[in-house]
Amino acid sequence: MNTTRNPERLAARWVGVLMLSAFLLYGIGSMLATSAAAAVAAAPDSAGGDPLLATGAVMMLLNSAAVIAIGVLMLPILRPRTPIIAVGYLATRIFEGVVLAIGVISLLTLSAGAVAGDFLAYNIAMAGLGTGSLFFCVALFRSRLVPRFLAVWGFVGYASFALGCVLELLGLAGAGLVSTIPGGLFEVFFAVWLIVKGFNPVAITAPITPVALRTFATQS
Repeated sequence: MNTTRNPERLAARWVGVLMLSAFLLYGIGSMLATSAAAAVAAAPDSAGGDPLLATGAVMMLLNSAAVIAIGVLMLPILRPRTPIIAVGYLATRIFEGVVLAIGVISLLTLSAGAVAGDFLAYNIAMAGLGTGSLFFCVALFRSRLVPRFLAVWGFVGYASFALGCVLELLGLAGAGLVSTIPGGLFEVFFAVWLIVKGFNPVAITAPITPVALRTFATQS
């Protein structure tokens, strides 16, 4: 299929690629940056961790750019079907990217609380992502852009993610890590689905009337 004549197919592939890229960028980047920041904070006279910190920080910032780009790419796909959720999902991704970037800034300060500041930023960002993405999954379910089982899986995964991160912020250690499993698996599977299959062509080409839009916005 020629993606130049099918912008929705091209957008689906890019969203999938960006989701997978963000997953790897933040996972690897965070591991490098937090370990390096902790080492430098513990031994200020040692500069051995600086290259790792810089590499990790760049990867984490690239993740922020990637997650915001996901929201931008989804905007024209969702807006004709559910304009309120489309804008809300973009706002969710911007919030995630900005707060995660604040965590990177915290790491770069190399202060005693640098890692703790990044951890706080991460959980706030993920709680926001999980909450905002619930509406995104509702839009996927109703529009049938992807199979409904995927939308349900995403809803459950993001709800678990948001709850776990909130519990982590409230002091329940480990809740955030455990809660990422269903949501993380969903994002990986969803990304691969978009790369391989894209959005449902029937849902993409189905006519959308202004009345349907108003009704959907009211129900949402």
